Amino acid sequence: MNRLQAVLFDMDGTLVDTEGVWLDVVEAAAARRGRTLDAEHRTAVTGRSVEDTAALLEAHLDAPATELAAELGADFAARLEVAAVPRPGALRLLAALRARRVPTALVSASPRAVVAQVAGTLDGHRFDALFGAEDTVRTKPEPDPYLAAAVALGVEPARCVAVEDSPTGVASAVAAGCRVLAVPSTEPLADFAGTEGVTLADSLTDVDPEMLISLVR
Repeated sequence: MNRLQAVLFDMDGTLVDTEGVWLDVVEAAAARRGRTLDAEHRTAVTGRSVEDTAALLEAHLDAPATELAAELGADFAARLEVAAVPRPGALRLLAALRARRVPTALVSASPRAVVAQVAGTLDGHRFDALFGAEDTVRTKPEPDPYLAAAVALGVEPARCVAVEDSPTGVASAVAAGCRVLAVPSTEPLADFAGTEGVTLADSLTDVDPEMLISLVR
């Protein structure tokens, strides 16, 4: 019988309202170099790791990717010390899943130190696994992070629901074979409407364990 084996959460923009913070960090790095980001750049860096973002912007900002990565990572971590605000419905959903004893993992493209920092702010919720950008050879949009989380929890990807907010993250979870609940934050996800295995929701306030269970039936 099919059943929900685990829920795998993205972090930035999904559980905590940090996608805007991340875009501010990237735009600040550009401004320090007398550059701006257009809509294409903003979309490209949403949901990406620090290293991938640095590589994408190296030519545009005329700065070494290693220098950019260090700068972006440090600025992002510093801002999250005061800006890691849970998304509406996030804490309630985490509590409901814990009450049902459904395993959870935090699967992020952010540095692991930032993932651990934010995980400790979510009303005492204890994830069964944490994954940051350094924990797999390839990060989102590749499937590796979600596949690694499933292995760590001893579950089947097809019986997991991945909760994501960005096109990059949704692509990663779909490629891993997970069922996906797509809840947009800064970038629209309408292009995924009708994609097999992807369900769209306006907010986590509309989501409960029973809904997630229904996605893997």
